[in-house]
Parts: sequence; C-alpha cells; structure tokens
Amino acid sequence: MDQFLRQLKDFLEVPIFKLGETHITLWTVLYFLILFVLLVWLTGIFQRWLLRTWGAKTKAEEGTRLAVLSIIRYSLITLGLLMILQTAGIDLTTLNVLAGAVGIGVGFGLQNIANNFISGLIILFERPIKIGDRIEVGEVEGDVVRIGARSTTVVTNDNITIIIPNSRFVSEDVINWSHNDDKVRFKIPVSVAYGTDARLAERLLIEVAKNNPDVLDDPPPSVRLMEFGDNGLQFELRAWTNTMTHRKGLLISALNFAIYDTFNKHRIEIPYPQRDLHLRSGPFSAPSISESSSTKPETK
Repeated sequence: MDQFLRQLKDFLEVPIFKLGETHITLWTVLYFLILFVLLVWLTGIFQRWLLRTWGAKTKAEEGTRLAVLSIIRYSLITLGLLMILQTAGIDLTTLNVLAGAVGIGVGFGLQNIANNFISGLIILFERPIKIGDRIEVGEVEGDVVRIGARSTTVVTNDNITIIIPNSRFVSEDVINWSHNDDKVRFKIPVSVAYGTDARLAERLLIEVAKNNPDVLDDPPPSVRLMEFGDNGLQFELRAWTNTMTHRKGLLISALNFAIYDTFNKHRIEIPYPQRDLHLRSGPFSAPSISESSSTKPETK
C-alpha cells in the first residue's frame, strides 16, 4: 500500500504545463476542480439557508430577496476562487496573459453571453421586471417565474415555458402589466347601428361591466363614444380589473358574450359593413325583355 501511494503521489506530481514560474501538475488540477465544485455546492446551500432564515423575516419582495442572495453568492464564489488559486500555488500575476485572452474572447466569441449576464445584473438592480409580473416582450406574453444570470423564464397561459435572454429586457420595449400595481384597464370596442339610442347603449354597456364580478367598482367602468363610423356608432367600454390581469382574453370574451346577449334582449342592432350603390343615367339603355327575346338566335 505504501508503495502504491508513493507511485500515485509521483504520478500526480508530474508537471503537465508551466504557467509563468509555476509548474501545473495533475494534482493541482484535481485540487482546483474538487475545491471549486465544493465551493459552488456550499454557496448554494448557504444561499438556500439565507432564503429560509433572513428571507422569511424580511418584508422585501421575493424578487429583491433573490437578487440580493444571488449577488452574495456570486461574490462568495469570486472570493473563494481567488483563495483556491492562491492555496493551489498559482501566482495570480502569471494570469495576466490568460486574463487578456479571456477579455478578447469576451469581446468576440462570448459577447452575447457577457451582454446577457450584465443585463441580468441590471435587471436585478433596477428591477424593471420581477418574479410574478405579467410581461409582454415582442410576441411573448406570460408570467415571470425565474430571473437568472443569463436568461429569464416566462410561462404563458398555454403553460409553455419560454426562455428569454436578459439582453432583450434592456434593449427592447417591455410591457409590464403589473409593474406599479395589479389594477389594469381593458378597452372593448363595440359598434351599434345608426338610429340606436346612444344613451341606452351607454347605460347597457356600463350595466354589463358592473354585473361582471371581475370588473372593479373603483375605478368604475366607463363608456366613450369614439367616432361616427362608416357602418355605425363606435363605442368603447373601459373596465378595470385586478383579478384577470393574467387572463385578459377570458375577461374580454365574457364581456363580449354579455354585451351580445344584452343587445339582443333590447333589440339593439350590431351593424355589419354596408355600401350604398348609386345608379346614374347615361347614353346606355338596357334592352327590354321582349326585345332581348326577339333577338335571341334560334337553335336547331
């Protein structure tokens, strides 16, 4: 056993390459990898412990707690990595060339990764979005369930998980439906035929909105006569809600069904596109039926 251990020690201490004045051996590589994995594992346990203890007592929002804990973990990993390199016998001054190469790689091949990582830090500090927000970026609409260092996870109403790079939240326009508070106003366009009692239509639309349990009484629903359209009067029902922010399609559909039934009950016509055809007299005259029958060719 002693002979085996000595042979193993000699094998691990064989230099692999030279970094400055330091000879990097297989034992140095194993030592670094083992301690680095242990560092990542322990910082993860420490982060979860802080979340259970400090996070449970603080009144800060969940997104703020996760942002602070993520920054703490990244800082501990950075400090631990420097300590591991020192204890492994690697002189950090010899890494200047390597740091320069990494900088060039970040500037070219890793540009997108670095951009997304920095954008993630901006999101954690400025908090334009947070976990639980209803957002819309591009054609993606859903709830934020996770904000990572490189990407943000959004779940749509179809239960589809979409991974969005953090850089999109910094460089593109983002609609956050619940940034300030959870109250959102939806606008439902409604058209009625000319000749309809406009005040009756207004009263019925407000009644439909008030009868819906998801529409708020404060602020109250309102109706606006927007324009005199080509085919009818163009109204707009404006209703506030704080329970259907994440399911606006369901609320709009329920209101449209109720509007249709109410209008049918009160015999209010919903117009369809109409066009008037004007016939003008001119030099051309259409032949009468007798003339067209007399000129019809005979068939054998």
